Amino acid sequence: MDPIIETRQLTHVYSEGTPFRHVALEGVDFSAMPGEYIAVIGRTGSGKSTLIQHLNGLLKPTSGEVLFDGGDIWSSKERTHQVRFQVGLVFQYPEYQLFEETVYQDISFGPKNMGLDKEEIDRRVRQAARFVGLDDGVLDKSPFDLSGGQKRRVAIAGVIAMEPQVLILDEPTAGLDPSGAAQILENIRAYHQEKNACVILVSHSMEEVAREAERLVVIDHGHIPFSGPPADVFAHGPELEKMGLGVPAMTRVFARLRAMGVDVPASVYTVEQARDAVLSALAKRGGER
Repeated sequence: MDPIIETRQLTHVYSEGTPFRHVALEGVDFSAMPGEYIAVIGRTGSGKSTLIQHLNGLLKPTSGEVLFDGGDIWSSKERTHQVRFQVGLVFQYPEYQLFEETVYQDISFGPKNMGLDKEEIDRRVRQAARFVGLDDGVLDKSPFDLSGGQKRRVAIAGVIAMEPQVLILDEPTAGLDPSGAAQILENIRAYHQEKNACVILVSHSMEEVAREAERLVVIDHGHIPFSGPPADVFAHGPELEKMGLGVPAMTRVFARLRAMGVDVPASVYTVEQARDAVLSALAKRGGER
């Protein structure tokens, strides 16, 4: 199977030719497979946002290529335009970009720009609303009358309504309480599973990415030093700490237990895994008595 989206030797330089020149990405090779759930992690200024803005053509490479479904997204203006419908990008705090009179109109903005007929637009709006947990009664309301969490869901629905093959979300749970954050992640998971879309989640929460993603991509100073399953990436705890990332709290706890001589697994990074490991250890201890 070939990647749905990838970059080859992607380099991006801001303010070239000025004293403020900054190399944000340098020779980055990144790829994502159809249906894959990836989390991109890195401290502020590492290059995460620059990378994801290349994936749907918001930024043009200084050098290198960005390919969607095997073709260069910059091969023509028409190609770039079409890719922006297939690679949906939800910015951080997307609710600040709501502008229509009703929720329905806001969600339908993307599908209308795709040139779809009214019946297809209506189907997509209602389906997208369902994915993010909004009932039909909300569709006729002004988005500005909704709660912060509901506004966030409307904004995400507006991207989902275009039914992108790749859905990219930049810190989608930022500023939300734990309950609201969990609900947003559940909505994203539902879209990923039902549409078999590739999801790329940018997050600062190690617990969040450990729980949600199949693969982690670490960005540091414009490079990708690590990429792989969460267990493999979090095995590089000391290196991640130096990058300002760290590891999930459960990973630290279990590393400490192992250092104390307790026989527990090394690859624990979610609360669920920690629970199972503790129950297994207790059962084993009980069987030895």
